[in-house]
Amino acid sequence: MKPPQTTPAPRLSNRAAQHPGLAELASHRQPRLFALAIVFSVAASLLMLTSPLYMLQVYDRVLGSRSEATLVALSLLITVLFLLMGLFDHARSRLLARIGARMQDGLDRRVFSAALTAASLDPDDTPAASAPRDLDAIRQFWSSPAITALIDMPWTPVFLAAIFLFHPLLGWLAIAGGVIVVGLAVLNQLATRRAIARSTAAALHADRSADRMVTEGETIRALGMTGAAFDRWQRTRNLALVEGLAASDIAGGHATASRTFRLFLQSAMLGLAAWVVLKGELSPGAMIAASILMGRALQPVEQAVGHWSTVQRAAEARHRLADLLARNPPPAPRTNLPRPKGQLVAAQLAVRPPGQPLPILRGISFAIDPGQALGVIGPSGAGKSTLARALIGLWPAATGSLRLDGATLDQYDPDQLGRWIGYLPQRVTLFDGTIAENISRLAPPNDAAVIAAAKKAAAHDMILRLPDGYDTRIDASGGRLSGGQMQRVALARALYGDPPLLILDEPNSQLDNDGSNALNAALRAHKAAGGSALVMAHRPAAIQECDLLLILENGQPSAYGPRDQILRDRIQNAAEITRATAPGSLR
Repeated sequence: MKPPQTTPAPRLSNRAAQHPGLAELASHRQPRLFALAIVFSVAASLLMLTSPLYMLQVYDRVLGSRSEATLVALSLLITVLFLLMGLFDHARSRLLARIGARMQDGLDRRVFSAALTAASLDPDDTPAASAPRDLDAIRQFWSSPAITALIDMPWTPVFLAAIFLFHPLLGWLAIAGGVIVVGLAVLNQLATRRAIARSTAAALHADRSADRMVTEGETIRALGMTGAAFDRWQRTRNLALVEGLAASDIAGGHATASRTFRLFLQSAMLGLAAWVVLKGELSPGAMIAASILMGRALQPVEQAVGHWSTVQRAAEARHRLADLLARNPPPAPRTNLPRPKGQLVAAQLAVRPPGQPLPILRGISFAIDPGQALGVIGPSGAGKSTLARALIGLWPAATGSLRLDGATLDQYDPDQLGRWIGYLPQRVTLFDGTIAENISRLAPPNDAAVIAAAKKAAAHDMILRLPDGYDTRIDASGGRLSGGQMQRVALARALYGDPPLLILDEPNSQLDNDGSNALNAALRAHKAAGGSALVMAHRPAAIQECDLLLILENGQPSAYGPRDQILRDRIQNAAEITRATAPGSLR
């Protein structure tokens, strides 16, 4: 059992405390690094006064006294100060970039797990599909000029107020100009929020459409769908392009307006200061210094407006990630239960898929002891695959119970439960990597265990005939492997590590006669070793080694008991099926 955590929880805002997803994101903020970045930011911002002060001294002292020594001393001092400002600014940028990198590194596993869980429940879950991009958007925000502009922005009123020290008229002009620039920034945020949201949503839809079409490229080409698929994808792509241009136009217009007004304001400050100088109320040095200080004061606001799309995308990404993490909380620490023997008991089990108002399965009851196999048959749509998803812990029970060696499935750690279950899904999916890595479930392969699993699945000789044997690299679609070969590799993956419980969903749908015989031999050996199994099947050959039989109709059990008795009592062609399921028979 894992020891309780003793680290004090970070202090969170009220909004973050009320939203578990926001609280989880806030816990990775790296407050120490951010505090140090603020220190460097304060130092760099104070050193921004170097340029106006230098101008003030040069115009008022050096030119008035015509002292070359003073000019050299001031120039040397300004060189050192600018060097320090550059070092502080560079250090701040490095710290902020590392905050983003550490945040991504700290959240990678959690976000990946949450996205995987959400996608397994709903393949069309948008936050799950965009989770890696969203986390990357947050990291990019921390290394972008937008964050430095936001950090420097609190100095804007300080610099504007400092202009009052030169002359009240200059100060009021600076305040009025600052209010207008800030107002332009607020208008930019309000105007671009929906446009950027639409652009991001359209881009995500286009990316997902492209990914799916590339995955199904073989089917698209075989059926002559290339042109139609391209047209469909191009429509989503064009929509994303149009929305992106609209957002860019709005943001660009506000950025241009802000930059143009800032330049105008600097000139207006210079003109007003020159008039004050002509009246004898201001020195020429102060005139130049006030103009430079005005530019420094408004620069962060202009920079924030110019990079507001980065801020907006990061905010949307944060919102989606918070929603994803809140809907898929991390599993609570669990006691590591011992390896189960394989006893599986369902009592009045009902299963409701996520997002569905009513259960698909109802009233499912059965019991399997170690050394037994249960066959589940029924027409398409009867709920066999739904039952398989419930048996692997993917879809929790709505009512009733499902227990493995007396413990409900949620008492097992998810990864630990996965090691105790050998699962073969109806639709076989492999992963980018070698054959050996696919069989070992992407973990570092144990060569002996990989080969043993392949032999049980009758895949060993087939794998050896591949160009690089077990080191042959394949992609998610299986590459050069046929459907039957992919199913054999997936069966070897299910058998890897000798799990006590096998869940096989249509395990022989792609297998030839030799493959079906190998499947039955593997089930026979698995039962002889004390394991248990459930086989969802359409074909009689798949239930040859099953001791019990469960018939599903419309999501409910219509018969359950010993295989031969159920076949004899409920199936019209029972004699033919019995012969087909006899040992050594053909499929």
